[in-house]
Amino acid sequence: MRGTWIRVCGYRIRVDVRQGRGDEQDVPLVLCNGIGASLETFDSLVEGLDPERTVISFDVPGAGLSPAPRMPYSFALLAAAVTRMLTQLGHLRFDVLGFSWGGALAQQLAFQFPRRCRRVVLMCTGTGVMMVPAKPQVLWHMATPRRYRDPAYAAQVAPTIYGGAARTDPEGVRAVFGKVETTASRRGYVYQLLAGSLWASLPFLPGIRQPVLILAGDNDPIIPLVNAKAMQRLIPHAQLSVFPGGHIDPLLRSDDIGGRIEQFLTQKDTHDDE
Repeated sequence: MRGTWIRVCGYRIRVDVRQGRGDEQDVPLVLCNGIGASLETFDSLVEGLDPERTVISFDVPGAGLSPAPRMPYSFALLAAAVTRMLTQLGHLRFDVLGFSWGGALAQQLAFQFPRRCRRVVLMCTGTGVMMVPAKPQVLWHMATPRRYRDPAYAAQVAPTIYGGAARTDPEGVRAVFGKVETTASRRGYVYQLLAGSLWASLPFLPGIRQPVLILAGDNDPIIPLVNAKAMQRLIPHAQLSVFPGGHIDPLLRSDDIGGRIEQFLTQKDTHDDE
C-alpha cells in the first residue's frame, strides 16, 4: 500500500508524496481528486509532470483508503483540513490542481487561503449547484460509486458518462479504474455528494486573485464546456485551455495535459505575489 497517514481535524487521511528537488523554487503541486476516486487515478497524469516537481496526492475522507468521518463535511472545512495537512508536511505555500469534484475543493482552497495557494489548475470541473448540469442519464450513473468497484462496469458506462477517449479506449479506462485502491465507502460517497450539493463558487469567483488555468474537454458529458467559459469570464486572471476529448482524457493523456500544466506552473506572471 502506498502513502502514509496523517491525522488532522479529526480525519485520518492517506497521503502520497512524490518528492521533487526540494529547493525554494519547488512549490508542491497538490492534487484534489474526483468524487469517489483514490489517489492512484492520478498516476498517469503525474508521470507527465516534471520529475523534479514535488507532487502531493491524498484520499479525501471516505474515498480511497481514508476512512469516512462520522459526520458530513463542507468544502470550507475540508479546505482547512488540507492546509493543516500541508503544514504538517512542512509546506506553507502550494499550487493546487482540482479534477472534477476536486475542482470545487481547489477553488475553495484558492479563495479561502489566498496567501498559501500560489496557482490553481481547474481541470474538467464546474461551479457547483449553479453550473450548467450534465444530462440526467449521466447524473444517474454518477449517483453511485460502482464504477470504482467494478472495472468492467466502468468500461461499460464510460462512453456515456466520460465521452472522448473513453469511447475508443476501453482498455485505458480499465487501466485507470483497475488500479484504484478503495474501501468503497458508501457513506463517504454520500458525504461527497452532499458537500457538492450545498456548494457554489459563482459568488466568489471574482475574488480568486491567483493565476488560474482552466482545462476543459470539448466532449465532456459531465461538465459541459460552457461552464469553463463562464469561469474564465469571472476569474480575473484565468486562462482557458480546451483539449479534444472528454472527462477522463487528462488521466489517459499525460504527455499533452502534463505539458500544458507545466507550462502554466512555470510561466512568469506579475500576479503571483498578489
